[in-house]
Amino acid sequence: MDTLPLASVALAIVAVALLLFLVFRAGRALGRAEADSELPDLLEGEREDAVRRSRAVLGGLAAEQLAPWLPGFPWDPTELRFIGKPVDFIVFRGASKGEIEEVVFVEVKTGSSSPSRVERSLRDALRAGKVSWSEWRPTPPRN
Repeated sequence: MDTLPLASVALAIVAVALLLFLVFRAGRALGRAEADSELPDLLEGEREDAVRRSRAVLGGLAAEQLAPWLPGFPWDPTELRFIGKPVDFIVFRGASKGEIEEVVFVEVKTGSSSPSRVERSLRDALRAGKVSWSEWRPTPPRN
């Protein structure tokens, strides 16, 4: 039985390794070329989506701030305070006459937006009557 010389075996191993390396590089180059050809379309779509979302957010923020002066706003703008989070306004109905008759939490929504989880939990707590009054007085520092 003839045995292959050690140099022939080593040459075969190097040839197989080189072939695997070249196949790997070719596959990578083809994959990169395919990704590069799809990337501009993907980026354009992502940019358009980001701009659309940004406009929606800015429109919602503007609506929140301007709501008290828009036609049909049901509360006196002098009786409300902008909070921002977790709701947009708290209305102290009757404050302009010197006596508060009702406290109303107002969340302004535009388009098809819906309340967040925190906004829904606040709404549910208010509806369940989980509202209280508290006073806090800091103790003066001692010298």
